[in-house]
Amino acid sequence: MHFGLADEQQMIVETVRSFVENEIYPHEEHVERTGEVPEEIAAEIKRKTIELGFYACNFPEEVGGAGLSHLDFALVERELGRGSMALTHFFGRPQNILMACEGDQVERYLLPAVRGERMDALAMTEPGAGSDVRSMTCTARRDGGDWVLNGTKHFISGADHADFVIVFVATGEDQTPKGPKKRITTFLVDRGTPGFTIRDGYRSVSHRGYKNMVLEFDDCRLSDAQVLGEVDGGFEVMNTWLYATRITVATMSVGRARRCFDLALDYAAERKQFGQPIGKFQGVSFQIADMVTEIDAADWLTLAAAWRLDQGSPANREIASAKLYASEMLARVTDAAIQIFGGMGLMDDFPIERFWRDARVERIWDGTSEIQRHIIGRELLRPLGA
Repeated sequence: MHFGLADEQQMIVETVRSFVENEIYPHEEHVERTGEVPEEIAAEIKRKTIELGFYACNFPEEVGGAGLSHLDFALVERELGRGSMALTHFFGRPQNILMACEGDQVERYLLPAVRGERMDALAMTEPGAGSDVRSMTCTARRDGGDWVLNGTKHFISGADHADFVIVFVATGEDQTPKGPKKRITTFLVDRGTPGFTIRDGYRSVSHRGYKNMVLEFDDCRLSDAQVLGEVDGGFEVMNTWLYATRITVATMSVGRARRCFDLALDYAAERKQFGQPIGKFQGVSFQIADMVTEIDAADWLTLAAAWRLDQGSPANREIASAKLYASEMLARVTDAAIQIFGGMGLMDDFPIERFWRDARVERIWDGTSEIQRHIIGRELLRPLGA
């Protein structure tokens, strides 16, 4: 791995950062105040992203994407992390799992998603099934050659704007020495399908405007043509395409931490107490030193994991480490920034309190910190027979 960025990679960083500063930052206050992204702003962000050639940049060129490597895409996500997720959502990064589309699914789902004509959302979590995916109670059963879905999903990000949803449901159960084990199948479900309802979810203190939705299936009838991958092969589809999404949480945590750090650094240099900038005091300067050291460590840990994927090397542990460390680093950095700003850090005159609130969810979604530690420990112990 080369530690310096190539000219093309530097151009990616500068282009996306400029986009975020000019097209995302100006609308953040409105989104924070209202909890909504106006349709015209969402459409404008999407249009400009397509014109820039970055829409669906995480997809290969043969299907119309930009064909960025894992490392290049990590750089994109890192810069997008500086901005409001409610707004950068329309920068457009469809789920890579759509690469599992076959036959008519390519024209119906994959290509329109890459072109920005249709938006997708991913649905796994249920009220009683979060980290334990196999405990899901949302099911699909055979009926007259079709599938009939019943159940509820919640915490589904992006479903408010989705034209279709990628849904994981239980389609059977096997008896194993460790007890019953559910078989999972992935379905592509169009908005407006009879028996499928998308409604508002919960009000979250993190990422205002980036809504979580509740999906309800009530005898929702689907054909075999809407099965993504193989029947009962949902875990294979998931493991093939989704595990790298944890890098996204890590990279965006790094980007957000950088923005928060920059604000804290400037404030420490400008704010005066006892006749000198507060950054002169060891209590503040040491916090600044710790913040940037942790950010740099998370940055390199994350980029190294993406680089391993590009090399075709095993990266499950490295990705889990990056997600774990970067998300927990963000919590520490945002907390330290508030301490540097003092009471003003908790006022919405500055975005620091928003970064602090937003940081909390990063240790939960896409696999909790506890799940990441489990993955890391398992990957280390399994080769030793433990």
